[in-house]
Amino acid sequence: MDMTAEKTEGGKELFVSKETLIGELLQIDSGVGYILMGIGMHCFGCPASQMETIEEAAMVHGVDPDALCDEINDYIATHRKTAEVAEA
Repeated sequence: MDMTAEKTEGGKELFVSKETLIGELLQIDSGVGYILMGIGMHCFGCPASQMETIEEAAMVHGVDPDALCDEINDYIATHRKTAEVAEA
């Protein structure tokens, strides 16, 4: 899946937003499953959760959706840079 990021005014890469569906998120980078499990979302493989947004999932699990998106975006950016270095 394309991992093109948008840039914020501060230059931070944004791969996902609060509106990103959990199913899409896992297609972008399945490694974020560990982040989801860390907030208590052990059901991210459930078909129903695939159609939830990051914001909805965060709210159900009592987590700030903005903070969760920041953590996910930071993870993907780091993971992507590590993969680029490994390919070089």
